[in-house]
This record gives sequence, structure tokens and C-alpha cells, in this order.
Amino acid sequence: MAVEFKDYYQVLGVSRDASQEEIKKAFRKLARRYHPDVAKRDPQAEEKFKEINEAYEVLSDPEKRRKYDRLGAAWKEGGFQPPPGWGAGGRAGRGGGVRYEFHFGGTGFSDFFEQFFGGGAREWGFGETASAFEGGAAGGGAARARRGQDIEGDILVTLDEAMGGSVRMVTLQRVNPRTGRTEQEQFRVRIPPGVQEGQLIRVPGKGGEGVGGGAAGDLYLRVRFAKHPEFEVRGRDLYAELPVAPWEAALGAVVEAPSLEGKLRVRVPAGTDSGRQLRLKGRGLPDRRGGRGDLYVTVRIHTPKSLTEEERRLWEKLAAVSTFNPRRS
Repeated sequence: MAVEFKDYYQVLGVSRDASQEEIKKAFRKLARRYHPDVAKRDPQAEEKFKEINEAYEVLSDPEKRRKYDRLGAAWKEGGFQPPPGWGAGGRAGRGGGVRYEFHFGGTGFSDFFEQFFGGGAREWGFGETASAFEGGAAGGGAARARRGQDIEGDILVTLDEAMGGSVRMVTLQRVNPRTGRTEQEQFRVRIPPGVQEGQLIRVPGKGGEGVGGGAAGDLYLRVRFAKHPEFEVRGRDLYAELPVAPWEAALGAVVEAPSLEGKLRVRVPAGTDSGRQLRLKGRGLPDRRGGRGDLYVTVRIHTPKSLTEEERRLWEKLAAVSTFNPRRS
């Protein structure tokens, strides 16, 4: 099945030689604009947010970015054609019978991503085929009962879904290359609260068809957390930056910090240096036992870029009377 080439650089609005910092900055700007919690009134915001996440998922990873750059925008006969040997590392389904090709919808990833960057532990994931028949199907003998093959794909899960859980509609499309027949099925997949990055969600009976009356295989969806403009995930813990003014760091202050549950009031101790990490216990992601990780905010002291005349006079007076010298050992 031909897939449409995705120009991830265009999605993020950056040049092909953009630095990792430029890519991160572009993603955060767009993700804040189209995040479902922010752009609730925009019906296209959710799809745009997924597209931005997919682009950042590839371009923020140096190895994936190199593979993507090798792909290029080659077109042939109206469909994308990968370079020779591109999928050589992927596994094919077992057996010599009819081999079905599986495609997914509703997982948060495009066909392009699924074809070339999905599949979790399997290098090319969604592009591979799965065997539906074993034994004598190809040779004319009687097929013995055999369970169908399990299949695996990726599902994009937001941090909000990891917090509270959700139910998603997923479409599974099976393409029989022998008959050209396409079978499509839609079903609900429950994402439980406390789901982890990399966890496999099992959907019984949605894998490859069984042989000779054998049971169908299962579908396993590997959880991949959507990138967030504010938070970095490490296990159950969340990490974010906390901008503060120089006087807030020097004198101490109570400021607002981001969290998945809205703004939190955080006390910045007097004399705080830039880079100091403040821990907010129990404000991270949940686990399946009812516990939660922590939220760590890293203080970043921001200096004003422009000053009024009065502000300049006050800074000059401070410079004149202060004995502080950060370069003095």
C-alpha cells in the first residue's frame, strides 16, 4: 500500500539543516499553540498536534533523523517508494501461505510513520506482513490447526491520558495480496490510568487469522508518550523549567509552576542559583498501584532584555552599592 511522504521539516517550519535546539524551539512553540487543552475550540487542533508530535518524534532523535533524511521525497507512479534495502531489517510473517498486510488508524501516527518509524522493538513495525495460513496451504495439503500470529503496533498517548486513562477508537485494516480484498474493523481500546512508556496494551483476537480452525492472534499496541511542550518524562517523574526574575531568585518568592493539573504555587528560596532543582512530591505520573512520581522544576534566571529609565537607575544603584562578585572564589 503506497503511503504519502511526510515533510517533517515543513510541519515544524524549520530548515533541513536546523539545529536540535531550533527544532526543539519550533516544536514547543507549535505544541503550545495546538495542544488540545489550549486549543479546545479549534476542531483541527488535535490532528495538528499529532502531526507536530510525529515530526518532532523523528527529527529530535539523531538516528531517526538520519534515516529520514536518507528517505528523501522520492515519488514513483503516484506513491512513495523507499530506497532499495530500506526495510531489510524488518521481520516478515512466518509460513508459506497467504500473507496479510496490516495497517492501523486512530493510533495517533500517520501511515508514513507507521511504515518507517513504528513498531517499537521491531525495526520497521507496521510495514511488515503477517502470515494467515501455515502448513499445506501453499502445497495443497490439509492445513493443521494453528493459532494466528500476534501483531504489534504503536499508539500515541498524551500525558493527560496517562494521568486519567481514556478510550480510543482504533481501525485495523487487513489487506490480502492474493485477492486484493481489504477488510477493515473498528474497535475500542482502553488506555488505563498509570500506563507506562513502552507498555504493551493487549487487544485479544485482533491479530492474524488462525489456521484450520485455530484461534486468532492478538494485537499489541506499544505505548509511546506524546511529546509535551512543558514536560520531559523520566519514568514516573516529570521535569520542567521554572523561569524566575533575578530579584525573585535573590530575595525569594512564591511563583507559579506548570503541572499536569494546572498551575502550582512554588516557593523559591532566597539566594537560589540558576539550575537549582525544586522537587514537588507526588505531582508526577501515576502508577497502577495508586502511587505517583514527582515533578522537578529547574530554576532558570531570566534577565530583562529592555529597561525603563527608572529600572536602569535602580540597577545602576545596585551595582554601585553591592559587594557581590560571582567571579570571586
